[in-house]
Amino acid sequence: MTNPSSQPPMPSVPGPVIAQNNRPVLSLKAWQHAAECLRVLAHPVRLQIVQLLLTERCTVGEIAERCGISPSQTSEHLKLLQRCGFLGCDKEARFAYYRVIEPELANIMCCIENKFQASAS
Repeated sequence: MTNPSSQPPMPSVPGPVIAQNNRPVLSLKAWQHAAECLRVLAHPVRLQIVQLLLTERCTVGEIAERCGISPSQTSEHLKLLQRCGFLGCDKEARFAYYRVIEPELANIMCCIENKFQASAS
């Protein structure tokens, strides 16, 4: 029988790096993805779409009408928001209903609304 202390140490599996505030430190790749998604979100019409979809699910036509843009423009905005994982789509009969699937998006929108509410007057 071998002595356990003579065994080579098991290689450690790298886990997330934790900062002093006990929050994970993101990798550069993760920050790059976050920046791309924030760039997608940083458009007035897309912010308006997200605000609408946080309260109800809507079709492309409904979103286009409420935002005052064409259905084709609306579809392009929705594709970008879906690609970042912000929105989902439910098909019912011949309609596609869009909805927010990223739960933290409500917090981001709340932060934006609170920051710019006073300057909107």
